[in-house]
Amino acid sequence: MKFNWRLIHAARNSYAGLYAACEAAGYILNPVERPENDVTCYSLNSLNEPVFKTEIATADCITVVGGPHATARYNDVARYADYVVVGEGEYTLPRLFSALERGDERPVPGVATREYYEPVKTTVRLDAYPAFSQMKGYVEITRGCPYSCGYCQTPRIFGHCIRHRSIEEIARYANRYEHSRFVSPNAFAYGSDGIHPRWEKIERLFTRLEHKIWFGTFPSEVRPDFVCRESISLISRYCANDKLHFGAQSGSDAVLARLNRGHTVADVITAVELCGESGITPVVDFIVGFPFETDEDQKKTAELIGWVARQGMVHAHRFMPLPGTPLEDTVPHPILPGTAHLCGKLALSGKLTGSWNDPQIRFF
Repeated sequence: MKFNWRLIHAARNSYAGLYAACEAAGYILNPVERPENDVTCYSLNSLNEPVFKTEIATADCITVVGGPHATARYNDVARYADYVVVGEGEYTLPRLFSALERGDERPVPGVATREYYEPVKTTVRLDAYPAFSQMKGYVEITRGCPYSCGYCQTPRIFGHCIRHRSIEEIARYANRYEHSRFVSPNAFAYGSDGIHPRWEKIERLFTRLEHKIWFGTFPSEVRPDFVCRESISLISRYCANDKLHFGAQSGSDAVLARLNRGHTVADVITAVELCGESGITPVVDFIVGFPFETDEDQKKTAELIGWVARQGMVHAHRFMPLPGTPLEDTVPHPILPGTAHLCGKLALSGKLTGSWNDPQIRFF
């Protein structure tokens, strides 16, 4: 059988990782621009799922769909796809390919169809699979998150117990290229339990890397409460980036508490000021329009956005309720005219990126 991967820009790093995992199991994921025989695989998020739904439903081949949207809504996706990979794919996808080749119709754990779903009983150990092979990707150094932010799919998909790729394996892949870039929900949590940082482990990692290091920038952002003199010093001494990307999300402590963010507005302000003292540009994420956000809460967020923009850069977007999260069935709070005006003004001056009106548009 021939196994194909539908090229989707947002899923390019997933392709790199799954290509390597499938290759190790003896399967090649051929890149395609449209569904082709015998099997075509898709990785979808909640933004692009509507774009590809009809293509999958009408495909004249076996279709396999995974990704964050498919994981959260596997029953819905199984109505138009033949197979749905729920959760992590490195172990499950090659097992499904093997079953398809053998004509084995018994349930594969971690795969949903219209008729059945048996949850997977395994967790992927990152060192057991290559970071990438023929298809280059960023090196995923950490998976999972101990926090429970109400809008985020990460801990619901990958769990609250975080897992790390070893320093040896990270260096093995990162040192193949001139620029070392990484994927992590919080890069400053590397080597730790995700709550109590282990700076010595990050420094040990840095000393093993041979080329330019980009750490704490997209897609390896950090948390503001992990920005301190120790972490700033590591970036200044070892890394090529002069920016640090972290999420504030709101300028209201009441909103942050309801989101279970685990940090305060004061933590954000301290992080921005520490960056400024060290000559590092802070790039700070904000989400506007949380469902329980009051007008006063949003005004506080707008005020903090304005202050951050004077110190660095802002990335803002409108709240979108994602499936599988505690806020999935909520309605966004309207964007105030003053907030929209401020974001537009800052965008025109080059101090803000993102989309604060349409949650379907996100860019960096």
